[in-house]
Amino acid sequence: MAFSKSTLAVSALRLVGLLSLPAARRLGAFMGEVAYRRNSRGAKITRENLALCLPQLNEQERERMTRASLRETGKVATEVCVIWRNNEVPVQSYIRRIEGEELARQPLADGKGLLILAPHLGNWEVLGLHLASLGPVTNLYQPPKLTGLDEVIRKGREKSGAQLVPTNAKGVAALLKNLKSNGICGILPDQNPNEDSSGGFAPFFGHSAFTMTLVHKLIQRTGCTAVFAFAKRVEDGFDLIYREAPEEIYSEDTETSLAALNLGVERLVMEAPEQYQWEYKRFKVAPDGERRYQN
Repeated sequence: MAFSKSTLAVSALRLVGLLSLPAARRLGAFMGEVAYRRNSRGAKITRENLALCLPQLNEQERERMTRASLRETGKVATEVCVIWRNNEVPVQSYIRRIEGEELARQPLADGKGLLILAPHLGNWEVLGLHLASLGPVTNLYQPPKLTGLDEVIRKGREKSGAQLVPTNAKGVAALLKNLKSNGICGILPDQNPNEDSSGGFAPFFGHSAFTMTLVHKLIQRTGCTAVFAFAKRVEDGFDLIYREAPEEIYSEDTETSLAALNLGVERLVMEAPEQYQWEYKRFKVAPDGERRYQN
């Protein structure tokens, strides 16, 4: 059964990859619309997260945001099929505008490592491919559950020259080495860490969220510069947006640094809230150990 699921997934990815970007986006939006209309688990979690994080929205506004978020998330999946599959078209051809790129280029020019913090916002895969044009990139990679997809994803993410390393001590050592060598590393800062010593609680949109300490450790051990970034979906491609991290992210105090990390994510999310992956279980674990989500 696992083999057949992998084969089906790879075949679907290849078929979608034959579409143009606009057509792929329409397909992704349709998939998101189906998830919304079926009141899927993702739709329910999105509503929960929006109620927690954006309480200023009334019920009607929250429902519109739920629908928009699911449609935008659907586009991520179909967009990457096109971008990974089409080796003749470089990712730069999809980029319409770059804002704040000097924030990423200056640390490299100064001989410092660059830590790119890219939340589940817009299309993080597009940003990851573009980063390789700035310098040597090392990113953490966790193989998918469907083993047949592993080769496809690896080839897609590495086609611009990025190096993928496992999400273990060996992989973290590779990140440290690249940052100390004035290279680039990309991290999804709103990814839930393992429920052990690799995380701590910090405020996120006014609520405690279990937050990775990896970013803090990388900064402290390498003296790298942290920059927030995302690839914003626009009509005919993507805008790349780079933003300066809150100064407190460099604090030696872990709690202060984690709070600044989440603040940076918040600020970026509010630039395009409908493009954030609100269906992610960001508050899965509460400080008292209870599970927040019922779905």
